[in-house]
Amino acid sequence: MDATSPTPCPLDDISSRESAHIVALNGGRRLVSRLAALGFVPGARVSMVQNYGSGPLIVLVRQTRIALGRGEATRIVVQREMPA
Repeated sequence: MDATSPTPCPLDDISSRESAHIVALNGGRRLVSRLAALGFVPGARVSMVQNYGSGPLIVLVRQTRIALGRGEATRIVVQREMPA
């Protein structure tokens, strides 16, 4: 990773209308399996639809809108996309 690459962060740090790529899933086997079944896998692109800073958030992953609790979102590590 070079100096211009964004630092990985939890999914709940991404603002509305930002996009990122999933780097890792942190959690137990059940949580990681559930997230993977929903399409949250390393390399997948996610777009933040709604993030008000507290409460659940809505993300777009693989052309599907998914509501996640903030606790789940903190376990998904992403890397922001660089603006074009």
